[in-house]
Amino acid sequence: MKKIVIIGGSRGIGNAILQQQLEKHLVYNISRTIPDFSHPNLIHFSVDVLQDELPDIEIIDALVYCPGSINLKPILSLSIDDFRNDFEINVIGAVKVIQHFLPALKKGKNPSIVLFSTVAAKLGMPFHSSIAASKSGVEGLTKSLGAELAPLVRINAIAPTITETSLSASILRNDRMKENMMERHPMKNYLKPQEVARMADYLISEDAASISGQIFPMDYGLVSFKL
Repeated sequence: MKKIVIIGGSRGIGNAILQQQLEKHLVYNISRTIPDFSHPNLIHFSVDVLQDELPDIEIIDALVYCPGSINLKPILSLSIDDFRNDFEINVIGAVKVIQHFLPALKKGKNPSIVLFSTVAAKLGMPFHSSIAASKSGVEGLTKSLGAELAPLVRINAIAPTITETSLSASILRNDRMKENMMERHPMKNYLKPQEVARMADYLISEDAASISGQIFPMDYGLVSFKL
């Protein structure tokens, strides 16, 4: 049984990862919101990772940092605080968590870290400047730490297209907008949280022992294909 720490496992993609891992592993969920269910393998800490002290955990086998933001505005409508807040959530939060839990990870079995980027870090998209800037920082962090922590701790990032979660509810708020979003993707679909959870499960597994410092797009062909 692995010991897995999930940051932000109460909602969205993080919640899908949490529920997937609970059947076989001990999961520590760290987030401001308590999950709406209980499980014998779930230990929850109500913590704001940007403001509060993080709990001490002796041994960790995998760390998954899920917090993110969707702050879509024209550049002239974005304040410096918008950029600062997105960077705090996506990069500084991840750095704080990694620094805190790295000693525990180094005691784990085949330890690994999973972070989250976005397709907007690779594909120029209007109104994405703040989120693309911060998630590009996540990708740089992933590659740099992949080299620094080798061979002991692996780190990879997933770069999803839009995923059907509460965070994207305003973008996917009716059937017409959902259909339009599907049409934008060459493979005529967008992501469900469970799909991303399966990728995270692979990346923290022994099957991915050879993989570190990589960014994995999950985009239904949005970045790679032009049809």
